[in-house]
Amino acid sequence: MAILDLRQRSGYLFLVVTLGQILLISAQVNTKSGVPVIEKVTFGIFSQVQLGLSHGFSGIRNVWTGYVGLRNLKVENDALKRDLASAQIAVQEQRALADRTRGLERLLELREQVTLKTVAANIIGGAATPDFRTLTIDRGTRDGIRTDMAVIAPAGVVGRLVVPSSRASKVQLLIDRNAAAGAIIERTRAQGVVVGSGDDRLRLEYVSEVADVVAGDVVVTSGIDGIYPKGFVIGRIEQVEKTGGSYKRITIKPAVDFTSLEEVLVVLAPTQRETGEGASE
Repeated sequence: MAILDLRQRSGYLFLVVTLGQILLISAQVNTKSGVPVIEKVTFGIFSQVQLGLSHGFSGIRNVWTGYVGLRNLKVENDALKRDLASAQIAVQEQRALADRTRGLERLLELREQVTLKTVAANIIGGAATPDFRTLTIDRGTRDGIRTDMAVIAPAGVVGRLVVPSSRASKVQLLIDRNAAAGAIIERTRAQGVVVGSGDDRLRLEYVSEVADVVAGDVVVTSGIDGIYPKGFVIGRIEQVEKTGGSYKRITIKPAVDFTSLEEVLVVLAPTQRETGEGASE
């Protein structure tokens, strides 16, 4: 075993001595360009190492730069999305403001046209069931509101007040099944009674079979019911059916789109019913 160890150490020593001699000779021997062989060899080795390290660091730097660039791009993209969302909201707000302004302008024009005393009101609620076609306004008894006052809009008749409170009131729409109003066909002055059907149409009843009534005729209030002032538009006749009796079945399309109401006018002038009651007293 000792002899084997001695041989291994001798072999290692021989290898070191041989390598030293090679290095010494390489340091003394020059290439054709005058550069020592050992310097050329070591330069080649270290240059490959440097090249590999350079490529590695370059790749890492490119990856990091791309990552930073993507992060910056994401931040800019998120900022642009927020700006776009804010702009879209601003556009919607401006459109809503413009629509409300147009609605208020039409309401103001109607108020200036009528000679009756009125008060403007905003719609703040509607009926929860189609069986009772009502809406709620933000005006009440402290504003002079009383039962059976007429409610109108720029397009025509809306309904009447049925339940007033101090700060709000319920309005029965003309299309409610229990609603009615005296009416006149504007073209021929034929009279009848408009009643609600519960949906988006009205019926004109008690019109003589011989009366001149055709589709397209405008129907207005007659004022005989003591609630609605005379001459306000109710709607336009959509269909006329002969029933064979003394009257015709007439369907009216309301002038008012009850699904898009936002503001209305309440007629504060005393109705004929109130005036009659006051005179009797």
